[in-house]
Amino acid sequence: MSRLPLRTIEDAPDEAKERLATAQKNNGYLPNLLRVLANAPVALETYLTVGGINARASLTLAEREAVQITAAATHGCGFCVAGHTAIGYKKAHLEEAIVEALRNKTTVPDARLNAVARFTEEVIAARGAVSDDALATFKAAGYTDQQALEVVLGVSLATLCNFANNLGQPPLNEQLEPYRWQPEAARAAAE
Repeated sequence: MSRLPLRTIEDAPDEAKERLATAQKNNGYLPNLLRVLANAPVALETYLTVGGINARASLTLAEREAVQITAAATHGCGFCVAGHTAIGYKKAHLEEAIVEALRNKTTVPDARLNAVARFTEEVIAARGAVSDDALATFKAAGYTDQQALEVVLGVSLATLCNFANNLGQPPLNEQLEPYRWQPEAARAAAE
């Protein structure tokens, strides 16, 4: 059960209704993340606006999804791991071994995506103040200063949705159930 109301198009604040309707049309369903964010229309607007900006980054869709899955796993956001796993498979056409490595924060069997995942972890852990070595390693994998900042952009987007989900605790939409994920601590406790 969600800790924050799951808004519908009908009961959302007026400033959120059009954005929710557009999201439902684009997705074929209304993701519960957006229903939570609709409680604060400016948060919903920020998420959708920054998401659109992030989509224009020079990082490929696969690289952007590596940032999103890594950040969500780092922040313990099962909803976002599931959502970005779906995108990773369906739109970015990532292989299962790559997605599983990203979800489990292990070595990714693709050197460039592994560099993105490790740099994303460093950005989060160091709050952006990554070491010279971490930046040099990222750039040695063929990335640029622009793309280092684009990882920060992706982390900022992920932080908003990961933290909103962790706060609101919405249930996973049935469309995302095949991609369910739970943080390591929860998995260990269940075993």
